[in-house]
Amino acid sequence: MPQFYLPGPWETQKPNTLTPELAHHLRVRRIEVGEFFPIFDGKGRVAQAKLLSLTKKAGEAELSDIRLDTHRESTYAITLAQGLAGGDKMDWIVEKAIETGAQVIAPLQCERSVIKLARPSDAERAQKRLLHWEGIVQAACEQCDRTVLAAVEPVQFFEQYLQKPQKAKLKLLLSPDTDKSLYSALLENPPQDIVLMIGPEGGHSPEEEAQAEAEGYQIVSLGDRVLRTETAGIVAITAVHSIWDSEMQNRLK
Repeated sequence: MPQFYLPGPWETQKPNTLTPELAHHLRVRRIEVGEFFPIFDGKGRVAQAKLLSLTKKAGEAELSDIRLDTHRESTYAITLAQGLAGGDKMDWIVEKAIETGAQVIAPLQCERSVIKLARPSDAERAQKRLLHWEGIVQAACEQCDRTVLAAVEPVQFFEQYLQKPQKAKLKLLLSPDTDKSLYSALLENPPQDIVLMIGPEGGHSPEEEAQAEAEGYQIVSLGDRVLRTETAGIVAITAVHSIWDSEMQNRLK
């Protein structure tokens, strides 16, 4: 059975009131009164919930075995700085980024972005899209058993993001037009917080790559083949885990 999201605080409620969304999910899953189901609070805590009552829009549950469980979270944080992509590609990117382990997703309006959401006139549309992506994050965490909800930052301009202070010291911009590989950049650095910057359809412009380099980004490649924007970030995240997690395991031997 998949886990379900129930935001905290939990201890202040006895029994705990279910959100309308969770009540709906339990009905769809045909969870009956008296049955147990797993929950998480999005901040690393998990528990077993016993369903006490359930109506069309509400319900109550009794929680037990409340504990911290973050074993599926990496010791280093991956930020995916993703150029806005058109159609439903961004939805797919957000979902798969969560499944593969990103902790932060930063949607960026780049020079070649098909959709525009960073202008003040687009604020309402951008907010709706942000809430939609947060819903995708929640659903993806439920599916892949992550217990910490990733953060989705508001849509911002590429130049604005470059000026924003970053906790991560290692910042990589993925481009097919460079000889340095992502693989070599990861081997040169120990596991640590990292920013992976992916361009929209058509990639970053030469001017954007130059701006990023000036702000400390390394320009690296995923190989000889040019990947789609919705593929590149997922491949990069997977590569980070594959290389760094193997390195950490070797150190423990």
